[in-house]
Amino acid sequence: MASIHNIGAIFRRELKAYFQSAVAYVFMVVFLVLTGFLTFSVARFYERGVADLAPFFFWHPWVYLLLVPAATMSLWAEERRSGTVELLLTMPITMTEAILGKFFAAWLFITIGVVLTFPIVITAAYLGSPDMGVVLSAYFGSILLAGAYVAVGMLTSSMSRSQVIGFVLGLLGCLLLLLAGWEPITGFFVRWAPDWLVRAIASFSFMPHYDAMQRGVIDLQDIAYYVSVMGLMIFATHIVLDNRKSA
Repeated sequence: MASIHNIGAIFRRELKAYFQSAVAYVFMVVFLVLTGFLTFSVARFYERGVADLAPFFFWHPWVYLLLVPAATMSLWAEERRSGTVELLLTMPITMTEAILGKFFAAWLFITIGVVLTFPIVITAAYLGSPDMGVVLSAYFGSILLAGAYVAVGMLTSSMSRSQVIGFVLGLLGCLLLLLAGWEPITGFFVRWAPDWLVRAIASFSFMPHYDAMQRGVIDLQDIAYYVSVMGLMIFATHIVLDNRKSA
């Protein structure tokens, strides 16, 4: 049974490590600048003349695609490269506690970046009357989506001693899950695969579940999907690290 105390200790250690390096501040600045640029310049927020935050939330999955693998690539790769993973696992904690502590620290780190975008909501509220229920639902969906990205990034980080390889694998894994329900992808399978297989492939996609929350619809099935993805990736990370430990 995982100990909350031990998970908390790893959580504090990892979160502190983020903010003791320049990575945290670079990430925050790039995340805020990129989301602002895509919302106001690319999506032409002001020119649309509608106080609607759909363009802002539309870009979140694509910004995460680049930045979350970069923020998670060192979670286990650096531990393995420097040999501190062996030291970590000799402490009176279990593998599960170490994995959960790192996961929650990385997820909170990304969530802090998401929360710091709230001035964009204030801008929209100043210019018009956006539906705050929809905005909060979209933020909730974005944070769950970020957690799924973090879980994928943590798994790929555990697969190699190289942070670069961890980043590339994380990016590819997240891209695969992002595009699984994209029409050109499902259209390729429609030509030869049965309907149930096409639907199964599409169901793995991040986007349908995120799109629903972006529209203000919070469904337990969508929440369960993201929790399942996180749980599956955490379980897979445990298997990878166990195999590395026994190798």
